[in-house]
Amino acid sequence: MSSPRSRRQLRAGTIPAALPSGRTVAVRAADGTRLHVEVFGPPDGYPIVLAHGITCAIRVWGHQIADLTRDYRVIAYDHRGHGRSEVPKRGGYSLTHLASDLDSVLEATLEPGERAVIAGHSMGGIAISAWSDRYRHRVAQRADGVALINTTTGDLLAHVDLFRVPPPLQQVRVQTARRVLLTFGNTPIVGPANLAVRRFVHMLAVGGEADASVASLICDLFAKTPAASRGHWVRVLVDSLGPSHISLEGLTVPTLVIGSTRDRLLPIVASHRIASTAPNLVRFVELSGGHCSILEHPEAVNRELRDLVELATGSGRTLAADSGIIS
Repeated sequence: MSSPRSRRQLRAGTIPAALPSGRTVAVRAADGTRLHVEVFGPPDGYPIVLAHGITCAIRVWGHQIADLTRDYRVIAYDHRGHGRSEVPKRGGYSLTHLASDLDSVLEATLEPGERAVIAGHSMGGIAISAWSDRYRHRVAQRADGVALINTTTGDLLAHVDLFRVPPPLQQVRVQTARRVLLTFGNTPIVGPANLAVRRFVHMLAVGGEADASVASLICDLFAKTPAASRGHWVRVLVDSLGPSHISLEGLTVPTLVIGSTRDRLLPIVASHRIASTAPNLVRFVELSGGHCSILEHPEAVNRELRDLVELATGSGRTLAADSGIIS
């Protein structure tokens, strides 16, 4: 059980001072790009794989790693061009690369025949959806269940909440949103641009009631992600996630969906759509707050992940395919 102090820290949303000690695994993607992977917790523990969002890194999962490693083996990795993973060569950015990298991580860190619960936040959730579409034969082999957190499968520009306009101007709004996201994605965080970019990232990615440490961490991780990688990944997402959604037909394992009611980057409507199309939805949860629910509501997210593991492995109660709103 967690201590009263750790529970207070989770509810407050403050970031753990450091990650637990773990071991580093160097994984080579299919195209040779080096991926940084860290494994925490008991070596013989049930595996939970964590995939972070765009312009973040393993550190963003600090709350989940600190809590879940008390009982499980937690495998977290940096997407290519993020954190300590290698910046890929020209052309090394696409949804197919996201899917392939996740498959490479699973192959390198799971034992033959071993399955895991795989959780993805934002772009990490997109990686899981793309993997389930492009590697359908691998889903039942490697996954007992998945968690899709503050993510989407399409219509990104149609829903991103930068500003509101009358319906006749919707196309103008979409085009403007595309230009704004591409511009900020490519902007180096130096000089006068520093404050403007940090304010933009805070506005788009962090709920207004979040602890100041949440915004600070998200902005710092954004700044540390190479501008070229940020720009390439933003372009991939805005160009690939249009009216045609990633198919979830291959996502046949138990699926948990978590969305946030005040998420401006990937609004709750995206989570509603995923919940309505996932073939094996076991629970849909709405959290209050912004895009970074794993930092803003870590206790709730951790509880849902633990419940999903128990359901997927048959070691706990059966979850109802319902929804809950947590303030």
